[in-house]
Amino acid sequence: MRTPLIAGNWKMNMTIADGVALVEELKAALRGVTGADAAVCVPFTLLKSIADALAGGTIALGAQDMFWEPKGAYTGQISAAMLHDVCCTYVIIGHSERRGRFGSIPESWSDELLDAFGDNDAVVNRKVKAALAAGLTPIMCCGETLAERERGITDEVVAGQITAGLAALTAAQVAGLVIAYEPVWAIGTGKVCDPAEGNRVIAGIRAVVRRLLGDAAADGVRIQYGGSASPDNIAEIMAQSDIDGALVGGAALKPSFAEMVKVAAAR
Repeated sequence: MRTPLIAGNWKMNMTIADGVALVEELKAALRGVTGADAAVCVPFTLLKSIADALAGGTIALGAQDMFWEPKGAYTGQISAAMLHDVCCTYVIIGHSERRGRFGSIPESWSDELLDAFGDNDAVVNRKVKAALAAGLTPIMCCGETLAERERGITDEVVAGQITAGLAALTAAQVAGLVIAYEPVWAIGTGKVCDPAEGNRVIAGIRAVVRRLLGDAAADGVRIQYGGSASPDNIAEIMAQSDIDGALVGGAALKPSFAEMVKVAAAR
């Protein structure tokens, strides 16, 4: 039985003071709760302060991105070793807001700015391998745009992202990581993919992993749903057979995030 993971993605939100205050509330609310793992993935500037605030609790720390090289002349980048050094357990890789012209990125942004948000499948694979080498657990994201869904190629797109993202990994490595299926059109929009449809896509992801790497990898890997998950829909999401948790955006910025973890723990 896979342990559900509810991971909060704070995105570009929170000051140190606000972030510390929130995790103190979450830590108290989740004291003694078992049956689900919880994590908060915070901006780089908050990592050390949030790590200190989380000490002694059960909530893990995660980052929102990383670079694939261990060190060097890469101004503005953060390595996996640096994240490990500040007690990160998880790192989000390939979030749709990092993959390109997706999600909530305004169309008015310049091409230069859009290019800065351009993780492709090959980059995702390099980051996943670097994260694993440094002892971090990747939360590797995948998902289709609205245009791709309307064209009926969701399964093809997602399978391609999974195949490329997991290239050259071992079954043992894949069994220990996390995949987050995030229908791009449902991120930050308030729209939610029907939980049964999300479960169907996630079951398909597991089938791809099984085909590529065998039963141990497919049965071990945790696959989350991401895309406007909230306290209002988490019970229905967690009732699905193949969904192993949620990657939570806006709802992770509130104390009620703890209630989502408790729902997952009670499954």
